[in-house]
Amino acid sequence: MELELALRHGETFEELEAALRSATEEADRLARLAEDLLVLARADEGMLPIRPEPLDARALLEGVSQRFAARVGHPLEVDAPAGLTVEGDELRLEQALGNLVDNALRHGAGNVRLTAVPVNGTIELHVADEGTGFPPELLPRVFERFARADAARSRGGAGLGLSIVDAIARAHGGAAHAANRERGADVWLEMPAS
Repeated sequence: MELELALRHGETFEELEAALRSATEEADRLARLAEDLLVLARADEGMLPIRPEPLDARALLEGVSQRFAARVGHPLEVDAPAGLTVEGDELRLEQALGNLVDNALRHGAGNVRLTAVPVNGTIELHVADEGTGFPPELLPRVFERFARADAARSRGGAGLGLSIVDAIARAHGGAAHAANRERGADVWLEMPAS
């Protein structure tokens, strides 16, 4: 509709360019939404393709950190011991961690920290921020589809990011968890160690 209006009433190059940019952003958003729904549908059918391989946890977290560095103007904090290896699909884990970092940047505050911790034969991949955390009523259902805090509804997104994180964790034989810390939220993937 925006493009139709621009074609009918766009009188300057700048107006047409603005309409095209807006339509491109909307098309990208719809494509991401369709991809997210496809990931969830495949996960529901037990057909989410993963190609597990041994991955260096520190390198994985640093890769995600670097991807978001331009957005925040500096690399995110990464803390992972050397030699810690997780068994997982690199692209899927990057997608899950990217969703967690994106949420922390949009809904949290302060520094965002990515950590890897060995716990009882698993590796926990954490993304924590220094914001207000999750509203207590949302915390038990944070990984449900379309679950969003009322304040988050005005910031865009469809409420699928954390459900995708959960689906990716489960496809790996792991789990996703969320908790409020004294200051901020902590969301993590519990993954099999390699």
